Amino acid sequence: MKKICFLISTLMVLVSCEKKLDQIPLSSATTATFYTQTSEFVNGINAVYNDLRGYPDRLINLSETRSDNLYATADGPRDWEPINNFQKTISGNVYVIEAWNANFNGIYRANALLEQLVAKGSVISPATLKTQIEAEAKFLRAFYYFDLVRYFGEVPLTDRTLTAAEAATIKRSPVADVYKQIIADLQFASANLPDAYAAAGDKGRVTKWAAKSILALVHMTRSGASYGINGPGLGVTEWSQALTLLNEIIASNKYAFGASYANIFSFTNENNPEVIFDVQYVNGLNPAVGATYPWITVPDNWFLSQGKPIQGGLLIRPVSTDFLNAFAATDLRKPFYIQPGFTYNGITETRSFEKKWIDVTKIPAVRTDWPINFIVSRYTDVLLLKAECILRGAAGGTQADVDAIVTQVRNRAGITGAATGVTLAQLFAERRKEFGNEGNRWHDLVRSGNIETLIPAWIATEDVLKQMQPFNKNYILYPIPQAELDTRAGLYTQNAGY
Repeated sequence: MKKICFLISTLMVLVSCEKKLDQIPLSSATTATFYTQTSEFVNGINAVYNDLRGYPDRLINLSETRSDNLYATADGPRDWEPINNFQKTISGNVYVIEAWNANFNGIYRANALLEQLVAKGSVISPATLKTQIEAEAKFLRAFYYFDLVRYFGEVPLTDRTLTAAEAATIKRSPVADVYKQIIADLQFASANLPDAYAAAGDKGRVTKWAAKSILALVHMTRSGASYGINGPGLGVTEWSQALTLLNEIIASNKYAFGASYANIFSFTNENNPEVIFDVQYVNGLNPAVGATYPWITVPDNWFLSQGKPIQGGLLIRPVSTDFLNAFAATDLRKPFYIQPGFTYNGITETRSFEKKWIDVTKIPAVRTDWPINFIVSRYTDVLLLKAECILRGAAGGTQADVDAIVTQVRNRAGITGAATGVTLAQLFAERRKEFGNEGNRWHDLVRSGNIETLIPAWIATEDVLKQMQPFNKNYILYPIPQAELDTRAGLYTQNAGY
């Protein structure tokens, strides 16, 4: 199989590529005339990967920016400010719309491919490849649905392609029903995907371990507090199921704890042993189709201060004072990915910003052409999720195991000494520093069960400009895009609070 490709297109566009996830549309053939040979099914599954392209941007815009890591006010109106400020009128926000549309586009592609596997999959050779492609498609369908559930709660559920008329009749399904399909898809994927891929050209394809890592997170997210809303947490107790999966990943010996924190994110160390699943990019093509997420939190004036072309961050999204104060003096993670201000044209910016994904020697001439992969799931996360499961009462672990994991993470960050008696609150505080600028924080806050107290307390001390609205539990979810409500009048009910 050739390397996966991202596409710049809609619905089922067919592709070819030369390296990694090139976004080059080649054809607009329909499924009726396509899928007559193995290579066309390979191109079909590559198309399903396409909607991962914007996933990192979404995490930073809807999770990192929403969280207490950033006090994302700007010097002028920007689309991220109402996300940061818990505004009620964001059903037309571009980031909210993108999250809905991109995920459902990916689900459509997955369903279309799965239908063709049933209808024409006998042409695929070898036969094992057919099963692999099915497993990849089901993993991706589950991944897109999981993203939707975490942002919107109840969503329309389908396992087949729909006509426009049919789509207009599908109501939002209960979260428990959506999870049922997510879990079934991930279980199929984990049972039928390979441990690894022998061909270098298959970099970026999901493995059984990637499926297990996301399935573990699904179990943990379901087990989080429900808050009395139709959100991602159901208050179930599936910590042991998650721990079993996490232990299987660890026991596989396919991955390793990186000795250097900074090296995990190096442009010259991609696909390192920390990486379980990532979204891969390549630059230097025409048109430019690389990543766009690295500059999202970085102001354009900083790039200019480095003698580089502007990207797309425009204005600063400042790191919150609370987050800055969370790091110990010796913590190596803070200077690595938090820039403490800068000076450009004689004007000094004193506010800090996140820049984990920036290498000043690799800044492209075109802002849509960054080559750095985005790590979705990494080994350190598996370890810290394991510690969380143990603290939540999962059988098969001890406090000593938790302390050992946190000690290992802290020591790598330059904090000497052993952690002892680590609590759940301390574990989440460690996750906050470890995964800053990776988009995990909002989802962690929701899963913690304490977001109703943590965010209001944070707003009270952080919001010096008095721009943020009072927080309530309804803001755990985002609103259904207004265009969806207008198109299907009466079919959907808007999420509470909007």
